[in-house]
Amino acid sequence: MRLFDDPPRRSLPEPLLPMINVVFLLLIFFLLAATLARPAPFAVTPPEASGEGEADAAGLTLFVGADGELGFGSTRGEGALAAFGAAAQEARAQCGDCADRLTLRADAALSGETLARLMPELGGLGFTSLDLVVRGK
Repeated sequence: MRLFDDPPRRSLPEPLLPMINVVFLLLIFFLLAATLARPAPFAVTPPEASGEGEADAAGLTLFVGADGELGFGSTRGEGALAAFGAAAQEARAQCGDCADRLTLRADAALSGETLARLMPELGGLGFTSLDLVVRGK
């Protein structure tokens, strides 16, 4: 006869350390794989066109609303063109002629006359090439 019973054995808990390591590795992966982009100053509906190609997301982008309002970063209105010019000068100081190309995101309802008035101002800022962002048909 046994007077003392062996205490029941507890099952070992699942090891959590490997799961925590996997979670942190996934977190680091998604932080490194994410693309950070500047938020648009206002919503723009691009015009439709046929063709192929993609806009350079890393370059300088100027937004033009349907009413002709300019936007760059968090600046809107006439101050946006000055901020855009300052950013262009800063980019040229860092990389030279690589900042002579700009991306224009104009609204489809923007009149051609307003866009034509904007072109000499952009040329005066030193831009020699312009990419207009459009939607495919």
